[in-house]
Amino acid sequence: MDLPVLNTSAQTASGCDANACGSSDDQLSHLPEHIRAKVHNHPCYSEQAHHYFARMHVAVAPACNIQCHYCNRKYDCSNESRPGVVSEVLTPKQAVKKVMAVAANIPQMTVLGIAGPGDPLANLERTFATFRELSEKAPDIKLCVSTNGLNLPEAVDELCRHNIDHVTITINCVDPDVGAKIYPWIFWKNRRILGREGAAILIAQQQKGLEMLTARGILVKVNSVMIPGINDAHLVEVSKVVKSRGAFLHNVMPLIAEPEHGTFYGLMGQPGPTHEELQKLQDACAGDMNMMRHCRQCRADAVGMLGEDRGQEFTLDKIEAMEIDYPAAMVKRAEVQARIAEELAIKDQARAAKNEWSKSVVGIHDARKEARNSRPVLMAVATKSGGIINEHFGHAGEFLIYEAVQGDVRFIGHRKTTPYCEGGDTCGDGESALDRTLRELAGCEVVLCSKIGYEPWGPLEAAGIQPNGEHAFAPIEDAIAAVYEEMRAAGKLEAKPVLQQAAA
Repeated sequence: MDLPVLNTSAQTASGCDANACGSSDDQLSHLPEHIRAKVHNHPCYSEQAHHYFARMHVAVAPACNIQCHYCNRKYDCSNESRPGVVSEVLTPKQAVKKVMAVAANIPQMTVLGIAGPGDPLANLERTFATFRELSEKAPDIKLCVSTNGLNLPEAVDELCRHNIDHVTITINCVDPDVGAKIYPWIFWKNRRILGREGAAILIAQQQKGLEMLTARGILVKVNSVMIPGINDAHLVEVSKVVKSRGAFLHNVMPLIAEPEHGTFYGLMGQPGPTHEELQKLQDACAGDMNMMRHCRQCRADAVGMLGEDRGQEFTLDKIEAMEIDYPAAMVKRAEVQARIAEELAIKDQARAAKNEWSKSVVGIHDARKEARNSRPVLMAVATKSGGIINEHFGHAGEFLIYEAVQGDVRFIGHRKTTPYCEGGDTCGDGESALDRTLRELAGCEVVLCSKIGYEPWGPLEAAGIQPNGEHAFAPIEDAIAAVYEEMRAAGKLEAKPVLQQAAA
């Protein structure tokens, strides 16, 4: 089955030039106002927003119409953070009650998504019953859906009826031969279709649905799972194709395939990508599509800020005991979110003024030349939220990774680990929490945190990673730029440390 003819118009249905759309702070400022209004407080569509705004998923869609070699929808696994995992499958009524309870208690929450644990559009009645009631009872919350795309074309009209203006499609390939290695079967028109034939149908439906959504002005994020040796070299082409059809954002995620998850890839020993391999592919795709790099590959029942999960605070038994005055909660939410918007506006103005000053003093050409001649440095940051360095090293369950060069700081991704202060071994493999953190931070030369104890300091330095607690509660990018300048002034940028060269 052939793909539909490409729409090569540079002007997408969302109203922005295909070469300009994206999620970074600088790019958001150039988007049309109606697009910025959709993106500025969506933690998945805006890198800046994910420091300030929360999201939640409700698990109302247990059935799925395709099988992926990387997926195993396993319940009651509250310590895992990966797509398809939930602790409770909810009815639409239960889901609505949970959303209102969370929104009343987490005023930073702006987005409700349905992402499984199966496929929302393979559970149409349950999915749209949830959206229908939420549209009436919680009109201030953005509604989103994530889908494999097989049933998407037939659902577009209904999605529009519920004012759903953010849709995520998981597209891992545009070549059926590649797809046959990822999808053993699809369930299509009441029959199971295997291998290449099934993959070709899925691809055609995904591309058709993508074009239909963008034609209706709906923002589409494309998720792609990077599977080394299967689709890694192919994903650059995927990025080009989905961009040509109007996708707003591309999220290339690493394969999660641990044997204990019981997936085909996990049991067959399929490796996931290294941090360096993932970054290299994301950078290659970024030439054609703006990349999402802050994805946490959330559970299908995730609650809270990206990188945290507060789901255990809102189990069904707990929300039954809650008294919710949602009209009052809406007022509080509006006040809190207005304060956040004001804070972000001040930061945007300061950033713009700083950029203008840099241009006037150094000149764009000289600044770019200087940046090209400076050595990039990876730095890890311990943060809870708010775009500041406000997490103790020993309490961090993940680190945000930034790349600094002269005059520029850019976000690269995140790396999960076991909090050092929990102590003990991880997963019974004899690897301590500190050992794992050192392994996850390989390639980084600095770790910035609000505080760090004496004990981990020596092992970090021995691994070529300089601990730094001198910028506690400072804005992340300002602190990184300051540390980079300190390294430059001290002559530490002339060559990579020997230990880091070996790690890289």
